[in-house]
Amino acid sequence: MRMFPLPPLNALVAFEAAVRHMSFTRAASELNLSQSAVSRQIVHLEQFLGRSLFVRKPRQLVLTRAGENYARHVRELLEECVHATAEVMKGAADNELTLACTAGVAQFWMVPTLSRFHRAHPQIKPRLIVRDVISSLSSFEFDIGLYYLKTGAVEGFETTLLMPENVYPVCSPDYLAESRRRHGLLDHQPLTPDLLAQETLLVLEDAQSLWIAWPDWFAYHGIKLSNARTVVFNHYPALVEMAVLGQGIVLGWQHIIDSQIAQGRLVRATTHSASHGGGYYLLTPQERHESRATRLFRQWLDNDLALRASCNAPGA
Repeated sequence: MRMFPLPPLNALVAFEAAVRHMSFTRAASELNLSQSAVSRQIVHLEQFLGRSLFVRKPRQLVLTRAGENYARHVRELLEECVHATAEVMKGAADNELTLACTAGVAQFWMVPTLSRFHRAHPQIKPRLIVRDVISSLSSFEFDIGLYYLKTGAVEGFETTLLMPENVYPVCSPDYLAESRRRHGLLDHQPLTPDLLAQETLLVLEDAQSLWIAWPDWFAYHGIKLSNARTVVFNHYPALVEMAVLGQGIVLGWQHIIDSQIAQGRLVRATTHSASHGGGYYLLTPQERHESRATRLFRQWLDNDLALRASCNAPGA
């Protein structure tokens, strides 16, 4: 059933503010509007109602009898709307958690991490948004993001370093064994950077150019890469799967790629690593009040990372 007659809702908000302040100017200041805009909204409301709500006197507003009655009902309705909205927002904030990250982080780190978190806190309802470019995200879409940053600064967001960058080449165990045989290395010997340059390199084609690419990695070790055998994808999870299938060597980010190493699907091809000096940061919208679900996830994540670091420590 159509709701009729339904007044212009923005005009109701302007009317309620004007009644409280008995001033269009002060109402406009509260609503971040111009005085003329508030005046036009009140006139629009009066035309809709077919009644005058105010008597305009020099430097003074006076409510008409109709205005007094209407103001009382409008105030009650808006207060009820505010209360109902706050209850809905509170419920969602308490029990819902929306996270955002890239496809690679989602598959190799966020999914297993969220699985552990959900087992520990089944009352929280997680939601995951996969976006490979931070600029495509709006702050109202998510509560926490996990993204690689070079400097840790993103306009409109608070950032907290979670994992410093450490990048090293990884490949399948069979590929590494075959490479060792080709280069005359013993079973326990890793490939050196100059030997890696002779291998098939799995390349991530990325328009952001934030992450370390193979030329950056080799330059870090004093090698200029030229005439390399490459396979190029623009989707990191697919590129990692190529490495698992023994088709070449891919760059892996510590912590992100660790799950694949722990499962034995990939191994480090060399002891050498590199870093741009950046890392993976938690991003939270600056204007957003931290919800219970967000606070709970951050606390749990700190404990989970500390536990895993202690388990992976030498001698543990």
